[in-house]
Amino acid sequence: MMKTAKLMRSKCKCDEALASHLPHTAFTSSSVFSSGYAPGYAKLNRRGGAGGWSPLDSDHYQWLQVDLESRKQVSAIATQGRYSSSDWTTQYRLLYSDTGRNWKPYHQDGNIWAFSGNSNSESAVRHELQQGIVARFLRLIPLDWSEEGRIGLRIEVYGCSYWADIINFDGQGVISYRFKVKKMKIIKDVIALRFKTSESEGVILHGEGQQGDYITLELRKAKLLLQINLGSNQYGSILGHTSVTTGSLLDDNHWHSVVIERYRRNVNFTLDRHTQHFRTNGEFDHLDLDYELSFGGMPYSGKPVGGGRKNFKGCMESINYNGDNITDLARRKKLDTSSFRNLSFTCVETHTFPVFFNATSFLQLPGRANHNTVSVGFQFRTWNPDGLLLFSNLDDGTLEISLEDGKVAVHINVTKAARNYRVDLSSGSGLNDGQWHAIRLVAKENFAMLTIDGEEVSAVRSVSPLTITTGGTYHLGGYFLPTLFPPTQRSFQGCMQAILVDDQPADLHAVEKGAVGAFENVSLDMCAIIDRCMPNHCEHGGRCKQTWDSFSCTCDGTGYTGATCHTSIYEPSCEAYKHLGRSSDAYWIDPDGSGPLGPFKVNCIMTEDKVWTTVMNSLPPKTVVTGSSRERRTVLQVNYSASMDQVTAITTSAENCEQQIAYSCRMSRLLNTPDGTPYTWWVGRGSEKHFYWGGSGPGIQKCACGIDRNCTDPKYDCNCDADAKQWREDSGLLVYQEHLPVSQVVVGDTNRPGSEAKLTVGPLRCQGDNNYWNAASFTTPSSYLHFATFQGETSADISFYFKTSAPYGVFLENLGNTDFIRLELKSPKVVSFSFDVGNGPVELTVHSATPLNDDQWHRVMAERNVKEAVLQLDQTYRTSRLAPAQGHTRLELFSQLYVGAAGGQRGFLGCIRALRMNGITLDLEERAKVTPGVKPGCQGHCTSFGMYCRNGGKCVERYNGYLCDCTTTAYDGPFCTRDVGGFFEAGTLVKYNFLPEAVAGASKDTKGLTQQLTSHEVNLTKEEVTFSFSTSNAPAILMYVSSKTQDYLAVVLRQNGSLQVRYNLGGLKNPFAIDVDQRNLANGQPHSINMSRHDRRITIQLDHYPPVSYNLPEASDTQFNLVKTLFLGKVYETGHIDPVLIERYNTPGFIGCLSRVEFNGIAPLKSALRTAAKSQGKLVESNCGASPLTIPPMSAATDPWHLDNTDAEFPFNEERVIPDGVNRDSAIIGGIIAVVIFTILCTLVFLIRYMFRHKGTYHTNEAKGSGESAAESVDTAIIGTDNPETIDESKKEWFI
Repeated sequence: MMKTAKLMRSKCKCDEALASHLPHTAFTSSSVFSSGYAPGYAKLNRRGGAGGWSPLDSDHYQWLQVDLESRKQVSAIATQGRYSSSDWTTQYRLLYSDTGRNWKPYHQDGNIWAFSGNSNSESAVRHELQQGIVARFLRLIPLDWSEEGRIGLRIEVYGCSYWADIINFDGQGVISYRFKVKKMKIIKDVIALRFKTSESEGVILHGEGQQGDYITLELRKAKLLLQINLGSNQYGSILGHTSVTTGSLLDDNHWHSVVIERYRRNVNFTLDRHTQHFRTNGEFDHLDLDYELSFGGMPYSGKPVGGGRKNFKGCMESINYNGDNITDLARRKKLDTSSFRNLSFTCVETHTFPVFFNATSFLQLPGRANHNTVSVGFQFRTWNPDGLLLFSNLDDGTLEISLEDGKVAVHINVTKAARNYRVDLSSGSGLNDGQWHAIRLVAKENFAMLTIDGEEVSAVRSVSPLTITTGGTYHLGGYFLPTLFPPTQRSFQGCMQAILVDDQPADLHAVEKGAVGAFENVSLDMCAIIDRCMPNHCEHGGRCKQTWDSFSCTCDGTGYTGATCHTSIYEPSCEAYKHLGRSSDAYWIDPDGSGPLGPFKVNCIMTEDKVWTTVMNSLPPKTVVTGSSRERRTVLQVNYSASMDQVTAITTSAENCEQQIAYSCRMSRLLNTPDGTPYTWWVGRGSEKHFYWGGSGPGIQKCACGIDRNCTDPKYDCNCDADAKQWREDSGLLVYQEHLPVSQVVVGDTNRPGSEAKLTVGPLRCQGDNNYWNAASFTTPSSYLHFATFQGETSADISFYFKTSAPYGVFLENLGNTDFIRLELKSPKVVSFSFDVGNGPVELTVHSATPLNDDQWHRVMAERNVKEAVLQLDQTYRTSRLAPAQGHTRLELFSQLYVGAAGGQRGFLGCIRALRMNGITLDLEERAKVTPGVKPGCQGHCTSFGMYCRNGGKCVERYNGYLCDCTTTAYDGPFCTRDVGGFFEAGTLVKYNFLPEAVAGASKDTKGLTQQLTSHEVNLTKEEVTFSFSTSNAPAILMYVSSKTQDYLAVVLRQNGSLQVRYNLGGLKNPFAIDVDQRNLANGQPHSINMSRHDRRITIQLDHYPPVSYNLPEASDTQFNLVKTLFLGKVYETGHIDPVLIERYNTPGFIGCLSRVEFNGIAPLKSALRTAAKSQGKLVESNCGASPLTIPPMSAATDPWHLDNTDAEFPFNEERVIPDGVNRDSAIIGGIIAVVIFTILCTLVFLIRYMFRHKGTYHTNEAKGSGESAAESVDTAIIGTDNPETIDESKKEWFI
């Protein structure tokens, strides 16, 4: 289906009928069926003759040509079949030319366009030309015709007259446009011209100034290169040179139009309606030119800037410079044209005769037969690395010239007297670059020479034994007949011209008339080459590669994927990574997806309830600043690991942001000045100055202490403003995210004697991602949201999450005249992506194995570009469809974008979240606030994300997402996967009361760890016990559960390090003891215990060995009566205690680590560490008892819940470790002081323990390793207390 533009047709819009008034002689054709079918009768709606043109044969070699008598601007074409017949044309191609030679096919959407024609003999079909053309001659090539009849045509051409001054440049002459004043300081330029040439190099215009400014427009390798320099600064640190390339294949001897518009540093560079917008480098706005601007080459009077550049050879027309018509001025001899030998105002045409080959073509030319020398030459251009250029059957062998991997290869095979002689030559490289390349081959007796592009360095010779006898016939571009030595290639796609056969130019006019030679599927006098990489459809720096028929994009290293490198391979934020179940780490993010911002690396910190994104900067902490004054301030640049635009993308979507800033000062004032301008300020986003400091806010010229009213000198609002000789500091958080990040700090008071300052700017920290949770709930089938028309002409991507209970519904749609785009849930298991860009509707569907209306979040991603369309569901199901090789590529939409079904048909019920289109997140929530039937936000995230909460953690709904509540578990962390444990020293114990009675002797302010149990829980018939431990000391009590009766449960390490479980539930003389394992478990390695009892059956699993079951004796009771207290590490209990336990295992107590302790759903150790209760003995939070090392159930790589280095990166108490380079003298002095303090404290503790039996607090320095992950060396972590590194923050410790 053809897409026709709907334009208002009027005379002033260039819509005159151009063909109907022409004489019969203006129409010519390839052939005529009979005199009544002559081309002169081929006028629209006329019935003369046989009612139109029909050729003698209906095949692909026919054409109808019209001469418009002069160059005209053509805007539309219409066709009809032959009057009252069965003859019409259903598809045709349009060629145009100024001379009736060197035809150019009409291009549209990056292809040689095939117009749809007629389906009957009477109705006229008109097509507007998207790309208007200027030409004198038009030629229609029928591609397909009526099945009932033959080719039949009547035509009309619409347009208007065209006139332009033309100047022919001979490669010598240059036009000089002299300025009215000697030096021009130009802030605005508009340069427009049209040119045509068959040369690939040449300067079109040039101007320069003595200060180094210049502007040059030139052809280089048949591409247009604009170089402009508005000036560099005097130090050369900012260079003004800017270079931009556009177009390609511009040496096709057809007209191309160029417009350059510059205002200050902003430039629009347009070639043939394709515009590039860019900004010049440097910091200057004016183009300073001296004397003149030259057209057609470099000025002769100028400095030798040219560097051997060629002058332009070809034609230019309609040259305009800032309102002056240069061509008209030259015609009226108002400009200097003295360098021209013979100035001509008509275009001198070249006499090349190109030949166009496709994969099924060949051109057969005659040569000299039975001659002892082969001499051939031609020019070719192609994109394909391989192809057959020339083949000839010699009298006694074969000659082949091929393109092999971009090189020209010659193979000569000769058979003489039953001996084979073979000569192989190869030269050149990368010759499939679309440029014209010349080949010359001479072969004679014992000599062969191949030359590429006439360059001596490319010449390769052979002096192998060889005797040549020519066969007299040469095939170019293809050979499909059987032969003794078949060619390595069979065909060629590309163009040839300037063909020489046996030193004679080939007469292609005679070939066209059928007088000599032969050809098949060849287009004569035309080179229909297309550069499919210009404009480049490969986005984000993807590299474009092409063959004759198609292009492909290489996306390696870009961070993007897809047929055109459109879609980002990274998630948009840390929030998105968390909801894929990822843990804290450094990640690449791409906040705008397929938008212009590239991906960058950030640190993601997932806490229990928040996700922080951290961007580091380059400013070292406590950067010293000296020598700055209010007149000459020091500017400290703060550079980030991402560009300012990338950082802004984070702050814009974040819920809140913060950045620590600190100013340490000695006689250096910060904000205090009499006139109100501070000595020091900082610059934020948008280069705005800010006069407030950390801890304060916009418009309040104070520091944090001024807000809190606790500055060291109350007369000032900053500590530093007191100008004290002692070191002071003003620090705090900057939290106004529209101002962040800090890009510069300007310091102005460190130049006085004794003045000194140190500046610290922390990393930017942002929390949350509003885009990720931006959602709307559709509550009625007729509800929808509307937004501006979606702009996705050549590439479009759409991604969102949805959840619904409904079986179907339209997610979104946007309509045009015939074009549209739509995404919908077609049925409970099918998602559909449909669109039409003018080639007819296309639909892609993905089928899910499970229903999608399960009220869980599902992700949909759809992409459509000029190469393919893709639909993906939940990163599991994917389908794609290639775009047609020929057809429309632009998606033209006009209506608003509707999210939901605008017509109420198949409306969507449910939630849509994080809707992103071409990198822009649509604000569903804001629009939903003012739309009936739609609510902002969406509840029910736990149905989709609850599975990430592990180890019994409960998923808790939040407006923006969810969090895992780990309160009732023995774990911590964002997903309840981080073990909570403690390091016990000798005498440390944790006591957990099941009953609410106060501990005997406890003072009134003691907070006991109690939990009221219901009546049926006081007497237990089952227990579930889980914990892990590591120790190098035995014997020890790991866990002891007491009761108000004599019942108890104990888990102990015996003297030999083996594990024993003791149950005393009554009914037996002695407690029931289970020796779990004879191995020594006091080996410093982590071990885990999983134990359960149900009535008599006890099951125990040690580490990852299989569980073992035991049974209580029949005489034993099965009820654990009146459970009272749980002890960890040591027993300190009033009432009955098994004397064996006290004598054998209770002294000195457990030394080591316990972790993830749970008893019947209670986490006593975590409770002790997480509350403010007081305890006895040292208990330091640590996870050194976690994760047994023996035979893990699955490797870290395959475990989806494995969190790398979790504990090392995020210790619970955020201990900071002094590096190895710590001053040893300070350490020794500190050690002596610590010993004295420790002695005093020990004395106090002894007195306190004697007088009061309640909890107190100590300070400790623990070995570094114990606070870190035990993955590398558990023994070191537990035992290595001689480590000289110390921890400078006190930890929580628990004593009784």
